Amino acid sequence: MPTIIYVQADGRRDALVVRTGLTLMEAALRAGLPGIDAKCRGNCACVTCHVHIDAAWRTVIPPLGFMEESMLDFADDVDADSRLACQVRITEACDGMIVQVPASQHVLGL
Repeated sequence: MPTIIYVQADGRRDALVVRTGLTLMEAALRAGLPGIDAKCRGNCACVTCHVHIDAAWRTVIPPLGFMEESMLDFADDVDADSRLACQVRITEACDGMIVQVPASQHVLGL
């Protein structure tokens, strides 16, 4: 099973051994990690599971889908490494992935 490392804004690092097939969001929620609110519970209908994934992992995970890209327009602190954790499914190739959790899951305009 792959290990995913979640890094909080304060520098805290949590290494989770995760079953393949889960999303980054599901793994974080099951472990009770802070910072990933997941208000829509993985339906790609909010941005409260916004994370940053280093560009080195882009070849391992699927590219942004249309809905995910559209939803990210509402997230704060979006950059080229931004993804919605509910849209990134964990595979064996994700072993060692580092996921940066933003300081807040603030939604622009609210």
